[in-house]
Amino acid sequence: QVQLVENGGGLVQAGGSLRLSCAASGLPFGAFVMHWFRQAPGKEREFVAAVNWISSGTWYTDSVKGRFTISRDNAKDTLYLQMNNLKPEDTAVYYCAADRDQVVRSGNAMDYWGKGTLVIVSS
Repeated sequence: QVQLVENGGGLVQAGGSLRLSCAASGLPFGAFVMHWFRQAPGKEREFVAAVNWISSGTWYTDSVKGRFTISRDNAKDTLYLQMNNLKPEDTAVYYCAADRDQVVRSGNAMDYWGKGTLVIVSS
């Protein structure tokens, strides 16, 4: 059974930092392009970042460039999202997701999703 389990969310003040993790099991982690998405209350799901199989390529939505860093440790089957200089507009549930073939900014037809972790940034 495939599981993606996010951790690291919480309440932080604006300007602060959080590090999210996503522990994968039941799948060949290194064979998947890994993604972070987020969904704020009342808004549609949004692509945040992605990293390819061997971390040679990363992609970010414009609003987080320079503040967030996606990384992965294939030996630990774990995906990370380092979030610095957080802003209230970063408040959302953050989801990790896996696709076998490519970066999927729409989030449609992803192979696997986690259940999410809540990040709240207070002003």
